[in-house]
Amino acid sequence: MSDRVSWESVNSFRPFDDVRVIPLALAYLSICLLLFHVLVLRVASFRRRNLPTEGGDAFNVDTTRQISGFKEKMKPHIQYYGGYTIFGFMVARLAGSFTLLQLSRITLRECKSQTFRECPEALLTATYSYSAILAFISLTSKSWSTSLTRYNVIILLSTFAVYAYRDLWPLATYTRQPADTAEGKILFVKIAILALTAVAIPLFIPRRYLPVDPKNPMSKPNPEQTASIISMVTYSYLDSVIIMGYNVPHLRADELPPLADSDSAKYQTGRAFPHLDIFSGAKRHYMFFRLMRVFRKEYTIIALTVIGCSLSSFVSPIGIYQILAYLETGGLGATIRPWFWIIWLLFGPMMLSSCSQWYYYNTTKAMVRTEGLFTQLIFEHSLRIRLKAETSNDDPKSMHSASRATTPLEAAPSDTASVADSSAGDGRGREVSEGSTVVSTTSSHATSKKSARGKTKAPESSKQERKKLSDDNLIGKINNLVTTDLNYITETRDFLMIILYIPLQITLCLTFLYQVLGWSAVFGFGVMVALLPVPGIVAKKLSDAQAQKMKMTDARVQAVSEAVNVIRMVKLFGWEKKISEQLRAKRVEELRWLLKLKIYDNINGLLGYIFPTITMLATFAFYTVVMKKELNASKIFSSMAVFAMLKEQMYRLFFDSADVIQGKIKLNHRVDDFLHNTELLDAFLEPSEIADVITTPATDQPDTDIGFRDATFSWSLEEEDGSTTPSGRLFRLRVIGELLFKRNGINLIIGPTGSGKTSMLMALLGEMHFISSSPDSWFNLSRDGGVAYAAQESWVQNDTIRNNILFGSEYDEERYRKVIKQCALERDLELFDAGDGTEVGERGLTLSGGQKARVTLARAIYSPAEIILLDDVLAALDVHTSSWIVGQCLLGDLIKNRTVLLVTHNVALVGPIADFVVSIGIDGTVKTQGTDFSLALARDPKLASEVKEDQEVTDIGREDIRMASKKPADGKLVVAEEIVEGHVTWKSIKLFLGGLGGNHPILFFFAVLGALLFNELSITFQVWYLGYWASQYEHHPAAEVDLFKFLSTFASMSLFSFVIYSMGYFCYMYGTQRASRVINDKLVDSVFGGTLRWLDETPTGRIIARCTQDIRAIDGPVPLSAIWVTDCVAGILTKLGAIVLFTPAFLVPGVAAAILGLWTGNMYLKAQLSVKRETSNARSPLLSHFSAAIHGLVSIRAYGAQNKFKAESLARIDHYTRVARMSWNLNRWIGIRIDAIGAIFTAGLATYLIYGPSVGASNTGFSLNMALEFTGAILFMVRIYNEFEVQSNSLERIQGYLDIEHEPKPTQAGQAPAAWPTSGDLRVEKLSARYSQSGPKVLHDISFHIASGERIGVVGRTGSGKSSLTLALLRCILTEGTVYYDGIPTSSINLDALRSSITIIPQTPELLSGTLRQNLDPFEQNDDATLNDALRAAGLFSLQEEAGEASISLDTKIAGGGSNFSVGQRQIVALARAMVRGSKLLILDEATSAIDYKTDAVIQSTLRDKLGKDVTVLTVAHRLQTIMDADKIMVLDSGRLAEFGRPKDLLKNDQGILRALVEGSGDRQTLYELAGWN
Repeated sequence: MSDRVSWESVNSFRPFDDVRVIPLALAYLSICLLLFHVLVLRVASFRRRNLPTEGGDAFNVDTTRQISGFKEKMKPHIQYYGGYTIFGFMVARLAGSFTLLQLSRITLRECKSQTFRECPEALLTATYSYSAILAFISLTSKSWSTSLTRYNVIILLSTFAVYAYRDLWPLATYTRQPADTAEGKILFVKIAILALTAVAIPLFIPRRYLPVDPKNPMSKPNPEQTASIISMVTYSYLDSVIIMGYNVPHLRADELPPLADSDSAKYQTGRAFPHLDIFSGAKRHYMFFRLMRVFRKEYTIIALTVIGCSLSSFVSPIGIYQILAYLETGGLGATIRPWFWIIWLLFGPMMLSSCSQWYYYNTTKAMVRTEGLFTQLIFEHSLRIRLKAETSNDDPKSMHSASRATTPLEAAPSDTASVADSSAGDGRGREVSEGSTVVSTTSSHATSKKSARGKTKAPESSKQERKKLSDDNLIGKINNLVTTDLNYITETRDFLMIILYIPLQITLCLTFLYQVLGWSAVFGFGVMVALLPVPGIVAKKLSDAQAQKMKMTDARVQAVSEAVNVIRMVKLFGWEKKISEQLRAKRVEELRWLLKLKIYDNINGLLGYIFPTITMLATFAFYTVVMKKELNASKIFSSMAVFAMLKEQMYRLFFDSADVIQGKIKLNHRVDDFLHNTELLDAFLEPSEIADVITTPATDQPDTDIGFRDATFSWSLEEEDGSTTPSGRLFRLRVIGELLFKRNGINLIIGPTGSGKTSMLMALLGEMHFISSSPDSWFNLSRDGGVAYAAQESWVQNDTIRNNILFGSEYDEERYRKVIKQCALERDLELFDAGDGTEVGERGLTLSGGQKARVTLARAIYSPAEIILLDDVLAALDVHTSSWIVGQCLLGDLIKNRTVLLVTHNVALVGPIADFVVSIGIDGTVKTQGTDFSLALARDPKLASEVKEDQEVTDIGREDIRMASKKPADGKLVVAEEIVEGHVTWKSIKLFLGGLGGNHPILFFFAVLGALLFNELSITFQVWYLGYWASQYEHHPAAEVDLFKFLSTFASMSLFSFVIYSMGYFCYMYGTQRASRVINDKLVDSVFGGTLRWLDETPTGRIIARCTQDIRAIDGPVPLSAIWVTDCVAGILTKLGAIVLFTPAFLVPGVAAAILGLWTGNMYLKAQLSVKRETSNARSPLLSHFSAAIHGLVSIRAYGAQNKFKAESLARIDHYTRVARMSWNLNRWIGIRIDAIGAIFTAGLATYLIYGPSVGASNTGFSLNMALEFTGAILFMVRIYNEFEVQSNSLERIQGYLDIEHEPKPTQAGQAPAAWPTSGDLRVEKLSARYSQSGPKVLHDISFHIASGERIGVVGRTGSGKSSLTLALLRCILTEGTVYYDGIPTSSINLDALRSSITIIPQTPELLSGTLRQNLDPFEQNDDATLNDALRAAGLFSLQEEAGEASISLDTKIAGGGSNFSVGQRQIVALARAMVRGSKLLILDEATSAIDYKTDAVIQSTLRDKLGKDVTVLTVAHRLQTIMDADKIMVLDSGRLAEFGRPKDLLKNDQGILRALVEGSGDRQTLYELAGWN
């Protein structure tokens, strides 16, 4: 009867006044939206009536086949929805909707009238009916399922919210009662079912996988793409990764979930490039706005999460305030029950955690995608630009000084620095190199006139601006763009924090404080603002120190990079100690600025430590002294949390702003400048941009023609830009009239040294700027049939020999074998145990120069290209091999019907087979063309002289310095970079701790740890003291509270704690300086003390990474994370002790929370460490591929292989993205769980403090405050320890390089006599040698004696041991037997003393960036007169006079690697440098192989006449004429001494090897005369 009365009491009900109308209103709105949706679809369907429709209804029957059985019919239907799990959830929702409808109808029967006015339950009945209909249709209609499900969830959720407001919220109050109790038990059944259907099912139902490309769906989607909402919020879809990582020693990248197709680089670039890349249609706006257009969806979500974070951050302060207010008043006047605030403390922080983790999830996702997009964007744009050799405009004081940071990516020197002619002179403006020039257009014809579409028009710029671009090291800039600059850009991902979060947070903080403390909050904020200039001043000092420190770091990195790149030369010259001292000096200067930086940084941090305390103290003083108000626990402890938040925002504003500004500069000035202002190939320029200089070629020539008409080509757009040549003169290639190469024949391009032969090939490829000389000027290289190109200085990839030859072409066994044979590679492959499966290593280090040349030639021959461009491929080959190439390859069947353009100086050998000959004069003008090359010789005396000398060349074999090394059977020489498993080893940690502690480790660690522990205890006591101060107002009138005592005591404690804390931090800071210095010195000494074998196995990029990236980690992140971990441990112990002190019952829960948090953290750490290491290793191949492609751009563009390299880059980006996304997401997994543990612990403690024994409001506030900090400290501990472990990988890597195989260190007993050596006497007894302990012998019991002052020639075929002998004399490889140098066994002499007294000039000359003077005399030990004499004697000046170049002086700038010098010039400089050293024993290891004959004659004359009579010269010869007049000749065969004696005597042996070589020469008589044979 009471229920009946209850329903009758609603007769006056007006439906729109009841919240139960809301669900029905939403249902009505959804109907309207659905009708509008149907209307839109009808209109769209009408417009595309003739097009086939997609999709269809769920039960459209496929008439082509009959499906039998209900189960078979339903299976594809269920699969469409995502499988049985999702379909089951949808059925459950349908069941829930029908159940709610039935329950509502039961309730409705109790109603006297069933109209809305008299019975509001009818509103809900109608709502449930609509919901059931939506649920049913969503199960049967595929096309409408998603929309209807969303509407249904919104309606059910609104209904649940109505019941929560009417019937659940009143339970948490003292003043209200549930509104629908009349329904009885059925009410809570409804609420339970609503909770299930409206909350649980939407949260737990998996999402259906929707491929980004429906035609190519993933076979196994990433779990993230199908995870439910609750799984996404809690990141539980990562549980399997965490468990696997916990159970295995190392979690490999291929064991991680597959990359989501929405994260794939191909999809992301396709989506983003139309907004980012101007060649893909992007508009020329600021890059920032273009990026925001790409990531507009992500940053919309991020903005919402930022607002959520800001609002939810006040949950804990409000909860603490309400709980303490309840305890202070004993519940008097309270309207909300305390258990609600306990739940508030439980779920409020979880809401904050969810928002913050979702924020980081989206920002890191955008960051990783941005890294991939920018890497690919810069890579693709690099394929459009042209590079030239640059030299620094600075005047460095030492050979290593520089003004630019160098990354490991750019540090590796180019394999190919000059694609000039094989001979020495560099009269050209700069012959293009793989390392310095980009490639041509991809169009089928180089002359095709490009439309505006797909091109860029550079903004108007002055010549000075263009000059600036030219002077910059563009290769270094490109590499920095994808490393350092990209890091800066991605660090600005939190810019919304500055423009949205911080202002909102500050506003809310002040509002809250004003509500709690009144005007004193405004006063406190004023104090904070007044103090802000102080950290601003410190920040300015910090910024200046950072800038200076970066300059010092750049100089050190440049020095390290160059030293490592020429480390073999350093070891051969015995310069290890001197170079180490130079590097140590630069390190000391860097550390001096690093110390200043750390001082300012620590001051800034200490100000952040003390200023909040001052602000809070001033606020409380104003509140009590001026406003005469009483402090209580609720006000103190709630305001303390908000003051901490306010302080955090103020300092975040300073530091984050600096990061954002720096990122903006990098984005708008560095990236935009590169994309818009770099010098592009003509094919990508607008005609209007180059109208004054460059003219688009005419297009009336036949497409099949290869040649020029009235064409001029330049390397630079600047008319007076001679920066690309050492002489500073401008070079232009000129073709007057018409020049057409012969199709399907061999075309020779000949000319003297420096005439521009290579430039002609580069002009055809589009590498040079075209300048028309007449209206019908043109040039053309047909690409329809493909183009193959072989550079003079070969470019090979770090891959197997076979893959280098195939270069992406399909493998044809018969063709491949022919190529191997015709390119004379059969014998070379036999020398490798793995044959053509041998990896060539970084920059082809496992191959000799000749082998690399033949591999490059084989690549061109194997390719199906109809046109083959060969740039002096014979220069690196001996004459017998060259003859084989000419006879078997150029005249072979694989060349037939193909057009060959061959640049060569070997006219005598190739001339007879040429179908067409073009000669170029020294001024770059075409002199002759035709079929008779004798005409070219008649018109060019210099060329004729070179050809005459060329006929005297004979073969005695070549061997690279590393050739005799035994290769592993699997073909791998370069050892794969190890991935450390498990936690960081104690040995690595000990390395760091030993550096920190220095000579007094116990005293150091006692001081630092004592200061940290005292600081944590002091902070905890200060918080308690504030509560004690507040408690005085509970027991005494305000007038009796001694404010001065409490204020002064609190201030004194804060000041004392600040002083102790500062002393501890500064002590630690000096320890970190010591560690940085000690570890760097150990690393440098270890690397330079390593064996040559280790250097062969270790790419220079890895060594540079250890000396740069890993040392940077030692300078900053490692010591910083270490002190944070220590501080955090002290904080956890202190705060847990404080909680237990006031609440002993929570000892067990507190320890349990700590153990659970640390156990969870340990699971996370094991997985994260593996993924972090994989991430680090995934980045290296990406950068290596980028670097390799940059250094081989000419070949890539010539072959038209841009798309292949783009695809490879995308694949490597995908690999990096896969592991990087996982690494960031694992941080979210641990964050949400630690926050949950903390929230449960805090809520449990609050429950005990409220409902358990009373400890007072002040102590309750203190305990809750400690609980919040305790749980936060656990999470911080896990994160910081993870960061420490990750950063400590640098310690592991450095330790790995300290444990390498070393050469013997200098000893006191090994010091040489003061005057040693006094002569060049050399005696060898039973010398054997091998490259490794387990390797075979490469020298066998060699014995000989060379008197002081003798000139010895060393000859032998490939593999005979010539270079091995030179290395053995220098003890660079393992030796047996005895070598006496000036009467003293070399085994008893320290290596540095031995190598300093012997000078070797290796086959590959190595120069340093800087001046010529610094290359000749890097340690400033000689005057200029001595250096000029050495240059003159080496033949450099005679070369200049012949070429008519401007003078090359000692102040001439040399680009990195000597890339602005030709190969010949570099060898001359290396020879001059050797002569400056004045050693008694001089070894020339084929040092004159790339020098023209006239210069070679000058050099040989110098070696005979201008060296001291006691100087012994060993020449590993390339030309017999070089050594036939030597005092003795040593003939090696298979590592044994076959012949040794005077040439005249050896020639008497009819069966001798030397006799056979001479007899096979083209100029026997001359050689016999040189040997003194009558």
